[in-house]
Amino acid sequence: MSTTKPNIAARMDGIAPFHVMAILAQAQALEAAGRDIIHLEIGEPDFATPEPIVEAGIAALRAGHTHYTGALGLTALREAIAGFYATRWQATVDPARIVVTPGASGALLLALGLLAGPGDEVLMADPGYPCNRHFAGFCDARAVSIPVDSDSGFQLTLEAIERNATPATRAVLIASPSNPTGTGISADELARIHDWCHAQGVALIVDEIYLALTYDGDEHTAARWDDVFVVNSFSKYFLMTGWRLGWLAAPAWAMPALERLAQNLFLAASTPAQHAALAAFSPATLDQLETRKAELRARRDFLLPALRERGFAIPVTPQGAFYLYADCSRFTQDSHAFAGQLLDQAGVAVTPGIDFGHFHAARHVRFAYTQPLPRLAEALTRLDRFLQA
Repeated sequence: MSTTKPNIAARMDGIAPFHVMAILAQAQALEAAGRDIIHLEIGEPDFATPEPIVEAGIAALRAGHTHYTGALGLTALREAIAGFYATRWQATVDPARIVVTPGASGALLLALGLLAGPGDEVLMADPGYPCNRHFAGFCDARAVSIPVDSDSGFQLTLEAIERNATPATRAVLIASPSNPTGTGISADELARIHDWCHAQGVALIVDEIYLALTYDGDEHTAARWDDVFVVNSFSKYFLMTGWRLGWLAAPAWAMPALERLAQNLFLAASTPAQHAALAAFSPATLDQLETRKAELRARRDFLLPALRERGFAIPVTPQGAFYLYADCSRFTQDSHAFAGQLLDQAGVAVTPGIDFGHFHAARHVRFAYTQPLPRLAEALTRLDRFLQA
């Protein structure tokens, strides 16, 4: 039998590993050995899915809702999502322009699969969520990572887009609030970028996964325009990470092609998860979610000044999400090694900046404030001992 291995696709060269997963694996190994580890590395709240959603999922299973839905999702859920845009954000979105997807990842893959191909370019911020650039690469397009810093609130500006745009530019991707920085883009700047994209015939994709977790300022959705691709998810605000459910609001002209893509890529999102998500918009559920949101804000307001006092530079107060992107260059010029040492010596797991791009990555770490306040206080005590050692 031949021992020659088949070649893998060249695109795989550009798919970097999630370094945080190695941190997580190491943390779990330490836990298995009896160590107490404080997990501030994974972008997942510690809260359980609200009970009304869980009960709706159980009821759906018992009722036999275990067959495929249409590729675009349950009509009732698409209508409920449209209703949420109307009541929460005063935006009119036709339910016919909504695709229910397996997580926000499914929505991003649909949008980039539709818009980007070989030779095309997609502009996005660095630092930013790494899967964005990897999705572009998976479509054989080129992710153009534009360095951003505190001067722009770690968000793209129209001027930065104009400097980096070429005839090959097919899409601009904005995330607001963003991962890893938690910062949002202003409504005025987003409108400027939208108008430029519209005039240039460039698609605008806006990741609003954390929009409902905005603590400061207004929540403003790009879905107020009907020519934008808007990605959202049931994972973060709705606390349904493991249910793997998201959605994409897209221009009407794109829907036939998106439906074909969905049919071929994943057939449909999980049917029980879709039925469960119908309960996500009930008043009882929303009350619970707003309570959880207030808890997350309290965690931010506790951890942010504490890290600043200890010498971590966080020049922009994040308006949302549940992350602090901290400059640790006072302590190290290698944040990847710093994260490993912090875990090994102090039992605190954080994410190195290398996961989020290249721009100043070696001097940043991300703290996810996804643990209760007493655990955050303990993390600070351990951090103090580590820094003073």
